[in-house]
Amino acid sequence: METTYDVLVIGGGNAGCAAALAAARHGAHTLLVERYGFLGGTATAAMVGPWMTFHSGRERIVGGIAQEIVERLVAMGGSPGHVHDSSDYVPTITPFDPELHKALLFEMMAESGVRLLLHGYFLDALRDDRGAVRGARVATVGGLREFEAAVTIDASADAYLAAAAGVELQQGDERGRVQPASLMFRLSHVDLEATAAYVRANPDEMRTTIPPAERTAHALTAVAGLYELWNRARTRGEVTVPRELVSFFISPYPDEVTVNMTRVVDIDPLDPEDLTRAEVEARGQALELLAFFRRDVPGFANARIAATATQIGIRESRRIVGVYTLTRDDVLSARTFEDAVARSAYPIDIHNPSGSGTATQRLPPGASYEIPYRCLVPANVERLLVAGRCISTTHEALASTRLTPTVMTLGQAAGTAAALCAAKALQPRDVPATELREMLIDDGVDLRRPAGVEM
Repeated sequence: METTYDVLVIGGGNAGCAAALAAARHGAHTLLVERYGFLGGTATAAMVGPWMTFHSGRERIVGGIAQEIVERLVAMGGSPGHVHDSSDYVPTITPFDPELHKALLFEMMAESGVRLLLHGYFLDALRDDRGAVRGARVATVGGLREFEAAVTIDASADAYLAAAAGVELQQGDERGRVQPASLMFRLSHVDLEATAAYVRANPDEMRTTIPPAERTAHALTAVAGLYELWNRARTRGEVTVPRELVSFFISPYPDEVTVNMTRVVDIDPLDPEDLTRAEVEARGQALELLAFFRRDVPGFANARIAATATQIGIRESRRIVGVYTLTRDDVLSARTFEDAVARSAYPIDIHNPSGSGTATQRLPPGASYEIPYRCLVPANVERLLVAGRCISTTHEALASTRLTPTVMTLGQAAGTAAALCAAKALQPRDVPATELREMLIDDGVDLRRPAGVEM
C-alpha cells in the first residue's frame, strides 16, 4: 500500500467521508483511515438518527455532499428524505437506514477514487522538525503503518490527531463537564396506528402543533412526550433513566422506530473507565426502556429490539482552539462571515451533564448562522485541518454545530481546502476564502454571498 498522499483523513465518520470525497473529487490523492470495518461513524456505529436539520424554516440551507447522500439514500429506499418534524423541535428531520448508509458510503468512495484503510487505529501524529503535521502512525492487523501527506485532516470527532500534534484543546463547559452520552436503538414490530390513536385521544401527551384529529401514523414522524405514561412508570420505580419525556422517531420503514432515550451522565468520554461504564449502563437502560414500551406505550406490545448501536453516542468531548472560535452569540445572532463554509439553524441544545432536562436556545425564526473556515484551522499547528464536532467553538456553540448535516458540510469544506493546499503548496491558514467558497458553492454547498461583512 502506498504511504504518501496529497490528503490523509483520519476518521471515517460522516465528516471524514465528506472530507475524503471532496478532496478526491478535486484531484487530490486521498487516503481515508477508519477504525471500524465500515464508514459513517456516529450515523452508523452510534446509529444516531434522524439527521437534524437541513432546513431553516422552509429554506434548505444544507446542500453539497450531505444532500447528495440523502438523495441517493432515497433512491435506494433507505430514506424518506426530509420530512416535517411532528415534535416541532426543528423544521425537518431526515430518517435513514444505517445499513444502507454503510453500503452507499463504500460506493461513493469507490466512485471518487478514495483509497480506504479500514480497521486502522490512529496512534500518533507525525511531525516535521518545525512541528508541522506530516502524517500519522496507524495500527493495523499487519502491524504499524506510517502515512505522510501534504495536508492531514483530523475527523476523529475527539481530536485525537490534533491532541497528539500539540494543538491547544478545550473540553466541556467552564467546569470541564460534557453533555451526557446516549445509546441509540431501533424497535421493530411497532403499530404506529395504535400510538396515533392514543395521542389523538390524549392531546396533551404529545409536544406538537398538529391538531389532534390529524395525528395519524403517517404524520407522527417524531414523538416527544407521553408524559403521563412516563411519569407513572417513574413513580412505580419501573424506569430509572434520567429523561423527562419519551422520545422516538420514524425510520424508513412503517413498523420501526429509532429511540433516543438512554442517558449516561457525569462521564468523561475520553476516560476509558468512564466510557466502559457508559456502554454497560446504557445497554441496561435500553432493556429497561424496551420493557417500558412493551408494557405501557400503545402500539408497542409486540416490539422487538431490531438493533442497538455498535457504540454509545458521544455528544461532546474535546474541541480545538482554532484561528477563530465560534461563540454562543455568533449562533444566536445568526452571524455571517466572509470565510463561511457552512450554515446551520439547529438550536443550542445542551443536555444536562448530570441529570434530566435539556436547555434549548433558538435562533430567530427563519434565521441561520454561518461557520467560518477559520474554525477548522488550528491556531498553532501547520499542515492540519479539523472537521466534525471537534472544530473550534465554545461549549455552547458546539451544542448546535455538532449535528450531522453540519459536520458533513464542514468535512466537505476541509477536504476541498486540503485539495487546494496540496495543489498550490499552501498552508491551510493561507487558503483564499473567496476561492474556497466559490468551489463549495459550485459543488452545491448552500452558502450566502455576504457583501461588506466584518470578519
